[in-house]
Amino acid sequence: MALQCNFISNTLNRFRTTHCCSQQQQREEEHGNPLLGSSSSSSSPAEQFAPLANRFQRRLLVGVGSASLVAVGANFAGITSFLLGLSPENGRNLKLDVLYPVGGYSRCLDTREGFEFIYPANWAGDQTVLYRAAKKRELELSLDPPALNATPKRSNFSEPVVAFGPPGSTGELNVSVIVSPVAQDFSIEAFGGPEEVGEAVVRTITGSGQRPEVKGTLIRSSLREDSLRNAKYYEIEFRVESPSFRRHNVAVCCARHGKLFTLNAQAPESAWPRVKSDFYRIVDSFSLTA
Repeated sequence: MALQCNFISNTLNRFRTTHCCSQQQQREEEHGNPLLGSSSSSSSPAEQFAPLANRFQRRLLVGVGSASLVAVGANFAGITSFLLGLSPENGRNLKLDVLYPVGGYSRCLDTREGFEFIYPANWAGDQTVLYRAAKKRELELSLDPPALNATPKRSNFSEPVVAFGPPGSTGELNVSVIVSPVAQDFSIEAFGGPEEVGEAVVRTITGSGQRPEVKGTLIRSSLREDSLRNAKYYEIEFRVESPSFRRHNVAVCCARHGKLFTLNAQAPESAWPRVKSDFYRIVDSFSLTA
């Protein structure tokens, strides 16, 4: 009896399943599958899957947009630099080239000394200068009192506060900035006009005739005035040569508030045709920020 009941039960279950499937298939044929749309012969597969395609496209666009924001923030694959290069002046006005290269140039912004300029983005900072600057800063912030018998050392020349050049170079091609303390009333104009200032700079570099083997030639000198910051920049181009070297220099000098700022970009004469456009951009971009 139990076996018969099991047989009947199984038979009824199979019949119920078959009957339900038949009814469901009949309803789908009459009304269409809600997942696939209507079964009408006028609907093509492309029309049936159109809603899914639109939903996928929206998700794809949202994903691409989010990934683009991440890429811009991290400058992934140079995307940020490329976008800023589409409007380089706006990028530079916002000082974004401090973080990302704009138009092939990066910005050096020294808020401590109060100056800025741009330089080729593929140049690197002079590690020796950076180490000395960090060491000097560390000593200034040190809480340890100086030794009682310590005598401050005075240097006969000022060291650069920043310097940049092509990686792996010998140092002959570079740009550097020196900030020297001067009297509060020091004025470059006291030397005369731009040409007189240029001649004075060349004489100082060549030792005023004390080193006859070193000769300097002034190529050009001009004055650039910044009424916004009340600053005057003397731009000087000159050549220095001796039996052992021939260098081309472009410099800019400015004095304010007891400081003399001197930016000098130098290169071997043989490399001058290749770097002169970069040098002119560097000198023209130098300005005081304070």
